[in-house]
Amino acid sequence: MARHSGMQDREPCPWRIVDDVGGAFTMGAVGGTVWHTIKGLRMSPKGGKIAGAVSAVTARAPVLGGQFAVWGGLFACCDCTLTAIRQKEDPWNAIMSGAATGGILAARAGPQAMFTSAVFGGVILALIEGASIM
Repeated sequence: MARHSGMQDREPCPWRIVDDVGGAFTMGAVGGTVWHTIKGLRMSPKGGKIAGAVSAVTARAPVLGGQFAVWGGLFACCDCTLTAIRQKEDPWNAIMSGAATGGILAARAGPQAMFTSAVFGGVILALIEGASIM
């Protein structure tokens, strides 16, 4: 039996949000662990490099994981909302969700920052969706 790739393999919307939040947290925490290990090793004095790396990871990796989880949860909520409104799942939902997520997360910084972040989020998701189609 051939496995179809694409949007049909995804969870239904209520569970997709939970799945995306968990996946985003994990990705952020693992990436944060690698990043802050290297940073902690570089910034610590000789003789305290391991302790500095452990300290940096325990202090900052969960924070980065949480930030990724917020982004992933908001993106999934926007994606599910657009899927319900448009009644179809296609790459445009992800592109518009990326733009909406970028704009919403930058809302506290003002309209100019919202616009810039929305454009950036839409372009990044368009590149990701374009690469996944090819």
